[in-house]
Amino acid sequence: MNRTKEIFVAAFALFSLFFGAGNLILPPLLGFKSGALWWLVALGFCISAVIIPIFGILAHAKLQGTLFDFAKKVSPTFSLVYSLLIYVISASLPSPRTAAVTHEMAIAPFFDISPLTTSIGYFVLVFVFAINRSKILNILGKLLTPAIILILLAIIGITLFSCDFLFGETVFMSPFSDGILEGYQTFDAIGAVVVGGVLIVSINLKNQKATYQEKKVLIRRAAFLAGIALTLIYAGLIITGSVLHSEFDADISRTSLLQGISIASLGNIGNLFLSLLVGLACFTTAVGIVTGTADFIKSRIHNSQNAYIITAIIGCVLGVVMGQLKVDYIIAIALPALMFIYPITIVLILLNVVPERYASSQVFKAVVLTTILFSIPDFLNSIGWEAVLGSLPTYIPLSQFSMGWTVPAVVVFGAINVLERKQ
Repeated sequence: MNRTKEIFVAAFALFSLFFGAGNLILPPLLGFKSGALWWLVALGFCISAVIIPIFGILAHAKLQGTLFDFAKKVSPTFSLVYSLLIYVISASLPSPRTAAVTHEMAIAPFFDISPLTTSIGYFVLVFVFAINRSKILNILGKLLTPAIILILLAIIGITLFSCDFLFGETVFMSPFSDGILEGYQTFDAIGAVVVGGVLIVSINLKNQKATYQEKKVLIRRAAFLAGIALTLIYAGLIITGSVLHSEFDADISRTSLLQGISIASLGNIGNLFLSLLVGLACFTTAVGIVTGTADFIKSRIHNSQNAYIITAIIGCVLGVVMGQLKVDYIIAIALPALMFIYPITIVLILLNVVPERYASSQVFKAVVLTTILFSIPDFLNSIGWEAVLGSLPTYIPLSQFSMGWTVPAVVVFGAINVLERKQ
């Protein structure tokens, strides 16, 4: 395989890693609410949903390790707790969300079946595939992603060439930061640290004769191409939602908006095809999360197959309980968890990307601790307990945008590095 082809194959693999069905339903509603400021919302969204996850892949390329290695410079105990939190959140929120998206887009429009019935059937199949580790899912994944991309390009292209560019008023007080926070809901930074390592190992195995530097260049170029593709798709969906704002009710749900846009551009047949593909893509994501979580627990308990099976069962039961809820409700209840875990994940990704001389163990400990402390006001605000801290958050820069951790983390990063240079 020539070098150019290797880069494109790796880029496609990275794109497939990040581009799940959940990502489809977020950008259109962002655009729908953003009005003429769609570009500012898109910029914020792409920072947290594209740039940070791509940095996560670059960090994995540098570490050549697992999720546990991302935080071990803080301490092994912290790394274990962080890893467990990541897997618990993944099994409790994005995995069940795939069942909810499947019900709302691929089942409810065509069959009179309750969300609970869909959720039970869905996660019974997830469990069967997780236990048997069928390769069918890998094959489906390779076919599903390009099919979904082609449909989305058709939706975006037809909309942009057939609609007048008339925008409504934005409902966002802070379009840029709202775009960043909505990008948290893609869970892609978490996806980068959880399964990015597996992808890097696969790329290395296919390029065993290449030197470390050649592999690094391949991954960087592939990440760059994947990032461009993701940015174009997300921006396209956001502007599509924006120009079609007058076609739908103001309180429309995310899944209904995506369906409405696909019907408006491709007709009922196009919407049916998209719904089926989204359902299958959701299923592969759920199997990946349940399998990955069970693998991690198995590795921590003496490679016990019983631990793997029990974890898979628990993951599927959680999926049934949460998966019967509406997509928008799952997204709403995910916010507090994301407001806490996402800043830590972003900081760990960035610290693992910067050169070693700027990321000592002391830097890791100080910056992560600072991030945790200054994320508390944003977390409390997300659960309606903002009154607990009184007026304190008003003195923290960017706290009004729910990003009060950023400036303190940067300041501590610089201060610890300066102090270490003087020693």
